Amino acid sequence: GHPSDSERLPAWRDSLGDPAARIDVELGDLADAASAQAAMQAAIARLGGVDVLVNAAGITRDARFAKMSLEQWRAVIASNLDSVFHCCKAVFEAMCAQRYGRIVNIASVNGQKGQFGQTNYSAAKAGMHGFSMALAQEGARYGVTVNTVSPGYVRTPMTAAIKPEALAAVLAQVPVGRMAEPSEIARAVRFLADEDAGYITGANLPVNGGLFMSA
Repeated sequence: GHPSDSERLPAWRDSLGDPAARIDVELGDLADAASAQAAMQAAIARLGGVDVLVNAAGITRDARFAKMSLEQWRAVIASNLDSVFHCCKAVFEAMCAQRYGRIVNIASVNGQKGQFGQTNYSAAKAGMHGFSMALAQEGARYGVTVNTVSPGYVRTPMTAAIKPEALAAVLAQVPVGRMAEPSEIARAVRFLADEDAGYITGANLPVNGGLFMSA
């Protein structure tokens, strides 16, 4: 979690019930190299190593390109793309050395098709999959797979902030006719993170209700 989440942490744990007892949390700003490294190293020390890494940090700073500030651009690239570099840097060599690892990067349907007002977000999410494909080639011979999951619109606090009329317009384009539940994205991540998924690497698994389809 982000350091700003510290005040929300107790309520989040309470919402999970019993599973919370099996979850350790390290707070760090994954957009910042030093903070990310410190958080990752603390987690590794506590766990004794890492077999699976899921990169799911992300923010939006939407604006039409003509009005997008450099700060909005850099904030999204740092949180959504730099964070992947920082976290993978902390575990990749160790995964290769132990000859096993699963890395899953959470991108977005908008990284595949683009989205009005999201040049920053779409660029970062497309970059995540480019990163996945390249790192997958470096890890393959060591038993380390690197894949991407590209969700569509999911019922989360981020989508809850979308104006109702804008969200209705988006959902009208989704053949399944609804947003995904977080558990449906988690199922795809779990599939790619499984020990039996060793022959899948460099793939981008869309979970978008048919919003975007490609060959």
